[in-house]
Amino acid sequence: MPDVLADALYELIVATRILANEKVLDAFGHVSVRHPLNPQRYFIPRHRAPELAEISDLVELTLDSEPVRPTDFRLYSEKVIHGEIYKARPDVHAVCHHHAHAVLPYAISGQEIVPVFHLGAVMGKVQFWDQRDEFGDTNMLVVKPEEGASLARALGLHWTVLMRRHGATVAGTSLRELTFRTVFTCDNAWLQSQAMAHGHVDALSPGEARLTAAHQSRPPSTNRAWDYWVRQVEKAGLMPARAAAKSASATAARAKAGAKRATAKSARQNSVKSKRRR
Repeated sequence: MPDVLADALYELIVATRILANEKVLDAFGHVSVRHPLNPQRYFIPRHRAPELAEISDLVELTLDSEPVRPTDFRLYSEKVIHGEIYKARPDVHAVCHHHAHAVLPYAISGQEIVPVFHLGAVMGKVQFWDQRDEFGDTNMLVVKPEEGASLARALGLHWTVLMRRHGATVAGTSLRELTFRTVFTCDNAWLQSQAMAHGHVDALSPGEARLTAAHQSRPPSTNRAWDYWVRQVEKAGLMPARAAAKSASATAARAKAGAKRATAKSARQNSVKSKRRR
């Protein structure tokens, strides 16, 4: 019988390793996945460089970005980016925040990223969010729930939002779709910059972008790219051990069962005390 949770945790670390290997993530940035069995929770690695993240580093958080169970791990200060997007968008099941150099010139200049080749269409209409507009001078990190909620509003029903002078955040209906969209958004940005250097950008028409995005977002395309990127990660010696995911899934299941037993025991004890008082 498939272990849906173990598969999700494993894919989360694989996606993180892929995005690090593809130079989207470096020392910074993070990827998360919504809990496949409880949409009010999500998983994200602890605070460390993405390429180093292990399945044992994963922490389960509520949509308020608070740990479900006590942990000694240091967590990403910008975890609210993920929690607030999951709150606002029930259709989103994976989120990536990054500072890829390919997109930073657009985040800095305000120049719009437009689809300039077929695979770039999956990024959709790219939104802009400027933290300064609503919150004034900050340390440029998205650390308050209200900041994360503002970013989620800027994303709206789209899939990609540029954060002025900071980076980008990308959403997906699955980890594989998210990875596909994130990588090809960066590729599109790099190609657009090259075209601009040649003096002319010939973008896809709205109809071409819509039809191409629908075609490329299907599993035949996303799985084909995923298999290629997995092979590159294997060649780089970065693949995580799948057994660790099963262990993490079992630990989470035991913790959940223990919490249920504790709640039931407390209810029984309260019931007995109530009867005695009568």
